[in-house]
This record gives sequence, C-alpha cells and structure tokens, in this order.
Amino acid sequence: MESLSEAPHSAQENGGYVSVRSRTHPPLSIVTSTLLFCAEAAAACVMIAEYKRTEDAVWMSLTIVFMLVPSIMVQLTLTFIHRDLGRDRPLILLMHLLQLGPIIRCVEALIVYFKMGREEEPYVSISRKKHLRGWGQPEEEEREVGHSLRRLAIHRNAFKRTAVIQAFLGSTPQLTLQLYVCVLQRHVPAARAVLMAMSLASTTYGALVLNILAIQIKYDDYKVRLSVPAFLCIIIWRCLEIATRVTVLVLFCSALKAWVSLVALVNLIALFLLPWVYFWKSGSSLPENVEKNFSCLGTVMVLGTVTLLYSAINMFCWSAVQLNLSERDLIDQSQNWGRLSLHYTIRLLENAALILLWYFYKEDGFEYFCSPLLVVQLLVGYCAAVLFMLLFYQYFHPCRSLFSHNVSDFITCVCLRRARPTHMRIEGRETDV
Repeated sequence: MESLSEAPHSAQENGGYVSVRSRTHPPLSIVTSTLLFCAEAAAACVMIAEYKRTEDAVWMSLTIVFMLVPSIMVQLTLTFIHRDLGRDRPLILLMHLLQLGPIIRCVEALIVYFKMGREEEPYVSISRKKHLRGWGQPEEEEREVGHSLRRLAIHRNAFKRTAVIQAFLGSTPQLTLQLYVCVLQRHVPAARAVLMAMSLASTTYGALVLNILAIQIKYDDYKVRLSVPAFLCIIIWRCLEIATRVTVLVLFCSALKAWVSLVALVNLIALFLLPWVYFWKSGSSLPENVEKNFSCLGTVMVLGTVTLLYSAINMFCWSAVQLNLSERDLIDQSQNWGRLSLHYTIRLLENAALILLWYFYKEDGFEYFCSPLLVVQLLVGYCAAVLFMLLFYQYFHPCRSLFSHNVSDFITCVCLRRARPTHMRIEGRETDV
C-alpha cells in the first residue's frame, strides 16, 4: 500500500525517463498487519479462557484451532519468503516457534526504515515506473533502488501475503464460529463481541490487500497510489460484503444444519475446480517458475494449495486477484467484467435463497426478532456492497483512465444489447454492443 515517493530535488531526463532518487513512506501496512494479528490473538485468548470457565469444550477447541492454524501458516510463510532456514538466525527462528514471528519481523522492518538515509549506499537496481497525473499522458520515472529499500520491499510483500492468509484461513472461520455461537446462545458477551470485531477487521483488511495486489499486478508498469476516498470505498464495500455473507451462512446453518455442509462443499469444490478447468481448456503445461527445485508433483501440490486458498476467499468475497494457472505468474492480468458480474449475480441469488430458507425453517427462538426486516436488511446490505464496488471502479480506481471500458460502458452495453445490436459510440469510442 505504501509506494515510493519522489525526493525533494528534481532530476535530469535520461533516455526518455526522469531519474529520481527514491525514498519511501513509513511501513504502515506492516504495522497494521502486526497489530491486527496481535489484537485478534489476544481477543481469542480471552475468549478461550471464558469458554474454559463455562466448560464449553467444543467451542473452546474450535477457537483454539482457528487461532493456531493460521498463525502456524503465517510463521511458515514469513520463514519461507525470507529464506531463514538456510541462515544462522536462531533468535528469529525461536520467535517463529513461539508464534511471535510477525512481531520480530515488524521490528526488523522499522529498524530498516529508520536507518534509511543516514548514510549513502549504492543502488542495486533501477526501477522504471509510469506516474499517472490526472487524465493526461503518464510520465515515466527512473528510480534507484538501494539495499535498504529492497529489504523493506521484501518485508512489505511478505506481510501482504500473511495478511491474506490470516484473514481467510483464520479470521473468517473465527468470525463465523463466534457468530454461530451467539445465534445459538441468543446473547453476545463483551469478549466475544471484541473477538468478532477483530476478526471482521482482519478479514476486511485482507480483502483490501487483495484489491491493492490485483491493481499492482495488472498495472505493474505504473506507480499506483490509492486516494483516501478509494480506501474508504473499498473498506465499506468489503466490510458489507463479508459481514452479510457470513451472517447469511450462519443463519442458514442454525436452521438447516444438515444442509450447510453440502452448500460449503459445493462452493469450495466448484471454486477449486474452476481455475483447473480454464487451465485444461487452454492446453498449456504446468508453469516451471513456481520454485526451481520443485518436481512436477511438488508444483502440483503448491498450485493445489494456492487454488484451495483462492476457493476459500471466493466463498466469502470476490478475490480481485484471479488465478490463471497457464500464466507465468499464475495471475490473470485482464479486467474481466463478465466474470466479476457473474460472481456477484450468483452470490446475490445464493444469499437470497439461503436467507429465505432460513426464514421458512427457522427455530422458534427468533420470535423476538423481526425476521422479515432482517431478511431485507441482509439483502440490501449485500446490494449496498455491490454499489460501493461499482462506485470504486467508476470513480476511485487509481488507473481508471486506462480502462478501455468502464462500469458505465458495460451497463450501457448490457441495457442496449437487444435494442441496438449493431454499433454505438461511448465517450468518443466506437464499441461493439
């Protein structure tokens, strides 16, 4: 989320590029991810102690599982990205074994940041980016990247990945579990409310990171910076989308426990197989750049793990980063409006079906709630999430000037497809409808 910023002094043009010595913003994404990790772990520990006091062994065990499993995955991810197993760093490895890896990594990143600029260091590479200024032509910039800047970039990339893992392998299941317990017990104690708030914040932040990663991957040649309205729009969009989706699943589970496993398995299997179907239809071979030392079986296992995480994300919200197993970077860089609209259409219909089934088969304990109003609120909340998503792509996307077609273009084409099946002009561009 942080990006390189210009030095105060201007530089000279060289071969069509503007040479600029780089400095960087504070590593706020690293601090935010670490604080969310610690806050959610602390809230989970308090809730575990509460379950132990009330002798709720099942809920205590599940809370421990949803706290430890993503924590272990986070430690392994940080260790793998920084390649610490082949280096003599016993303190770092000990902190990871104690599940405190994100804290020591955050301290490392802050030390690197505060030491930057104290002494001159030779640059190790040159970064060339295009800077969008308004709706005009992009200005190309050439930046010197030193050792400290590269180390800080590695830390940022590692924490982006761990934020996604923590969000969708830990926070989302934790939020679903605690909300389900609240529905069963018909009350929300303070400790559980805090844990649910932390889990929702962590999940929303993970979805925000996915949006930023998708933009950075697609527009790799451009320097991408999101405005404050763009951040707020994404946060509201993701918070409403995830909260309404989790609530619908929990209510459906409370009424039809025998069917929720079928719904979850159908979602996971369909979303898991979708990238592999596209890969099979493309006729491509397995990518060889996943890891140099991996065999074919190892590559398939890594791709399967990535696909499983992808399906878990899409079960609760739009992943933004779309898998393409035939691509070298495993990411589809095209802006597929059709797939986006299909996802939200199917998910809205599914949410409507699940919440209506809950309404007709709900237990008698909900007589104190206005059930029709709750159904309407959940559907309106999901529609509001879609509206904020459309607002982001139409007005607040940092690279919206590069879109060949925007949201309004797509909606206009869909509305006029039957009425005018030939050609039409949209904002000065001739477009097939």
